[in-house]
Amino acid sequence: MDVIMSHWGVFGHGLLVSLELSACTFVLAGAVGLILMVCKVSPVKPLRIGAQLCVSSIRSVPLLVLLTLFVFGLPEIGLIYSLFWTVVTAMSLYWGAFLCETLRSGVRAVPIGQIEAARALGLTFGQVLWLVVMPQGLRFIIQPLASLMIAVLLNSSLAAAVGVTQELTGQTQLLDQQYAQPLVSFGAAATCYVIFTLGIGRLAALLERRTAVQR
Repeated sequence: MDVIMSHWGVFGHGLLVSLELSACTFVLAGAVGLILMVCKVSPVKPLRIGAQLCVSSIRSVPLLVLLTLFVFGLPEIGLIYSLFWTVVTAMSLYWGAFLCETLRSGVRAVPIGQIEAARALGLTFGQVLWLVVMPQGLRFIIQPLASLMIAVLLNSSLAAAVGVTQELTGQTQLLDQQYAQPLVSFGAAATCYVIFTLGIGRLAALLERRTAVQR
């Protein structure tokens, strides 16, 4: 415990970097997933096929492989930018594919009768999607979105494997190498992950109850 108390600043900084990495990833993944979902439900066949191929391909690659490909592969073709944003980009594409399917499941949960009624009123595809389908569909996927947010947070630890040692797991590894107290170091890191995971789950449960009352 003395290791953590004497290095709480380093440990806290690692936690903040992990949260920042996860937040940036989830926001960008949401944008990627939304674009892919719109393409997959679009009446334009080439868009549907392209989105399906993109989602299937990304979901078939392990996240660590994708991270390694981006971190060490992009410089080979002249694309060089900060390691942090390289990792965020790779993780956003990866989780965006999963978010696409989650959003699409919410769209499919909306009764078809409401979609047909909206079309009968003369609404365009975009208007039906944004004004009728999405507001209702999001209510059905609160828990799946929370699960994905938890997965993003937990898998942010893989960033340490490709050089982002500033995040929580990376800082924990450095402390363990210096003091050789893995039980204390990684136990504290695990506690942090558990606290934030439970917090996300609790928040999702509250949101789900609030939206259930409004149905």
